[in-house]
Amino acid sequence: VINGKLVLGEAKEIQEVKNAYNAYEKIAEIDPYSIEELKKFHGIMTKYIVEESGDFRSGEEGVFNGEECIFMAPPARFVPQLMNELFGWMKEVKDQMHPLILSSVFHYEFVFIHPFTDGNGRMARLWHTAILAKWNPVFEFIPIESQIEKFQDDYYDAIAKCHVEGESTVFIEFMLTQIDNILEELLNQMTNSTTDDAILDADGANHGADNMESRLLSGLKQNPYITQTDLAKELSLSRRTVQRIMKELMNDGKIKRVGSTRTGHWEIND
Repeated sequence: VINGKLVLGEAKEIQEVKNAYNAYEKIAEIDPYSIEELKKFHGIMTKYIVEESGDFRSGEEGVFNGEECIFMAPPARFVPQLMNELFGWMKEVKDQMHPLILSSVFHYEFVFIHPFTDGNGRMARLWHTAILAKWNPVFEFIPIESQIEKFQDDYYDAIAKCHVEGESTVFIEFMLTQIDNILEELLNQMTNSTTDDAILDADGANHGADNMESRLLSGLKQNPYITQTDLAKELSLSRRTVQRIMKELMNDGKIKRVGSTRTGHWEIND
């Protein structure tokens, strides 16, 4: 039982979940610019499951996606120097480079160096989150780890492309896209939650969805050529929420699109 929930699986898998939970519980305490802190949290993340827990690797490692080798990591003898250089670079640029960019560059370089025997992916994602949480505490609650798991093949493809190209632009773009998707999904959930609880009449009926629908229809009447992005801004809604409502209206035959996506307009069926 972890955090009041029953977890089923092999002993190692259960220990990994426990370790990850313990590490993320302490994320607000992390100094993301300290190598010693990194080793300490690797010790927490890999407790009881990795022989060299909390220490840099002594052997050679590669980055794998299943059975496929993405690339071989630098020799173990270079790891301490490479990690010192990476953390030194972070300290130098952290006041000039935006944390969203810095954390993504760190993530890629960390995976490339592959400093530990095991747990490198988990540590890269933990540290990515820690860097962002130091900038804005809201990131303590943003599920970066879960999002990457959903797009694991794309994650490894981005790493492989960067390895071939010798720079991290593709990976930065991938991570920024995933973070943007997470935030938009969370905003959408919040909007839906607000809608569900929004407007109750004397009989207890919920008219929140009807209110949003009427506001959207009013916006389309005023400007049939308006884009979904601009409509979302006018209504203070997420773009995904507007897309969802408009899809429902189209399915119900209340609105229709006339012309192309770029030059067409909306018609309302009264």
